[in-house]
Amino acid sequence: MSNRIRLPKTTLDVSPVCLGGNVFGWSANKDESFAVLDAFVAAGGNFIDTADVYSEWVDGHVGGESETIIGEWMKARGNRSEIILATKVAMLSTRPGLSRDNILAAVEDSLRRLQTDYIDLYYAHIDDQKTPLEETLGAFDELVKAGKIRHVGASKYDGARLREALAISKRLGLAEYSVLQNQYNLVDREPYESDVAPALEELGFSCVPFYGIALGFLTGKYQPGVEVKSVRAEGASRYFTDENWATLAKVTKLAEELGVSNSAIALAWLRAQPTVGVPIASARTVEQVEALMQHVDLTPEQLATLEE
Repeated sequence: MSNRIRLPKTTLDVSPVCLGGNVFGWSANKDESFAVLDAFVAAGGNFIDTADVYSEWVDGHVGGESETIIGEWMKARGNRSEIILATKVAMLSTRPGLSRDNILAAVEDSLRRLQTDYIDLYYAHIDDQKTPLEETLGAFDELVKAGKIRHVGASKYDGARLREALAISKRLGLAEYSVLQNQYNLVDREPYESDVAPALEELGFSCVPFYGIALGFLTGKYQPGVEVKSVRAEGASRYFTDENWATLAKVTKLAEELGVSNSAIALAWLRAQPTVGVPIASARTVEQVEALMQHVDLTPEQLATLEE
């Protein structure tokens, strides 16, 4: 899978799957993480997503563990220039929010952990409504002008805030959000489709959705009445509804017909959505990477079957 997709309103040419780095230093140790990253690149991947807060939720962790592992891996492989790297600011407890001072301090922390002097895509990890958008966008603009970040993204913003942010950037001549990262997948379609998608169509940029395989639910490893031992099993249980089991059955049937993984079908459905650039999915093992990287283009009829 070496074909590249240009994210609209950016200069970023990315692989059809973005590898989520939330597992690195959490459910995958350093050696396992290196193996996953190697397999992703070997399969044609170049787009990696992380955040300063990964994996602060683990006992004894302080955040930055995922960035540190990715930085060590890029240094060991000497491949920084071949990787499109995204990270985020605002959710780490010791670097909270989107004030100018916090953004300027947090980016230095991330650059140090990632062992690089620039970040390809830097996201506001949340919509911090306590800080004026003018201040946040002004800080991002300073970082773009300094060459420390190439593009700015927003995560967990609704349609109204996206429109407001773009209007402020245009009025003040500041760097603009050019990528959105919100939750969206085959079994999580609202409020994305009714609220966010129309804003993206209007503003001309795309979403790189997280939870592309619904916390593993769409892989098919969860089945009614079957207990799965996984750090994500509790989160995935939110999808255990009759309607979602029916959708999963369709994904599984189509995957069997096409000879690909369930993950490949779920991600192909996302890529076919007009406001999606490429989806994010995480992998803890090399086998999971291989399943994610099977590329398939679905016909309109197949897409319609999944959506019924």
